[in-house]
Amino acid sequence: MIVAVVLAAAVGLVVGAGATALLVRRRSGAARAAAATPSVATTSAPRWSDVVDRLSLGVVVSGPGGQVHYRNTSARALEGTHMGVLVDDAVERLLATARSGEETRHSLELYGPPRVAVVVRASPLDGGGAVATIEDVSERRRVDAVRTDFVANISHELKTPVGALAVLAEAMADEDDLGVVHRIAARMIDEAHRVSRTIDDLLELSRIELGEEPVRDMVDVLDVVEGAVDRSRALAETRRTRIEVLERSAGIRVLGDRRQLVSALGNLVENAVKYSEVGSSVQVRVHVEGDWVELMVADHGIGIPATDHDRIFERFYRVDKGRGRETGGTGLGLAIVRHVATNHHGDVEVSSQEGEGSTFVLRIPLAKVELDANQEAVSP
Repeated sequence: MIVAVVLAAAVGLVVGAGATALLVRRRSGAARAAAATPSVATTSAPRWSDVVDRLSLGVVVSGPGGQVHYRNTSARALEGTHMGVLVDDAVERLLATARSGEETRHSLELYGPPRVAVVVRASPLDGGGAVATIEDVSERRRVDAVRTDFVANISHELKTPVGALAVLAEAMADEDDLGVVHRIAARMIDEAHRVSRTIDDLLELSRIELGEEPVRDMVDVLDVVEGAVDRSRALAETRRTRIEVLERSAGIRVLGDRRQLVSALGNLVENAVKYSEVGSSVQVRVHVEGDWVELMVADHGIGIPATDHDRIFERFYRVDKGRGRETGGTGLGLAIVRHVATNHHGDVEVSSQEGEGSTFVLRIPLAKVELDANQEAVSP
């Protein structure tokens, strides 16, 4: 549809330039006819150039001799940039080919940062001219890559524990030793929990995408911490990692959705366990600062490069894809943490150095409790 509009506009711009005299004659005749009829109030139609200028698609129109008659705003915005030089060269070559009657297409990629991908297309126009369109497909390429990575991650995350469950079930069917059966059953429970966590992440993301409002209940922060630690206990035992809860202060409460808060803090604890060295420790600390409660999770793991700090909260983003596949995970955890923080009018921050570990801080406003003679009133 957009291409059709662009072509129609381009034809008007190029052909119109060569048919000015004819249009003038026709308009003169129309003016004489209009003079002989009663005046009628009309609304002038917008010029095609005004319409095309509002497109995000870049448009360049050339005449039969190669001269450029028109560039819209999006095309002019590239002037003076590195990508603009490459695009101008491609546009010039493709327009020359299109003026000979052949449609052409060329893709350009600038690896950045940021990474930019542009597709230039050129088509012939009646009268010997040509039109080129410039489309920035960077976001589309990124989304396609994310989708491919997501399918691969989910397939791995579900296939691995489901396969393990099948093997363990077969082993249990042929086992008579009650002690061995108990150990196999425990492993099956761990694998079932792994599948459950993956599904929970997907459901949580679905709720976030649908804009589901969080529940506003009075939630005890210590209860959230215990729920998050319980969620990560099996993984911690497997990796022989200690989860230490420091400052178990009772009576600290926030107003919000317990399920979402446990999910967010649980994801932080799980990540800390996954990316810590086997046999190390993870600390969870609750700290009150003014009107805020800070839930801090610290590890002594591999750390996060400074260049990735701004991106780790994006959906499906992985600092090290190879390491991520080894440790497991959907790549949704930190995105869920950020959304939960936003839903609760809070934020999440990270401080980390490679080889020294990471500390994540989830900050949520404290619930303010005001008492009068008859009732307890709660406000966020």
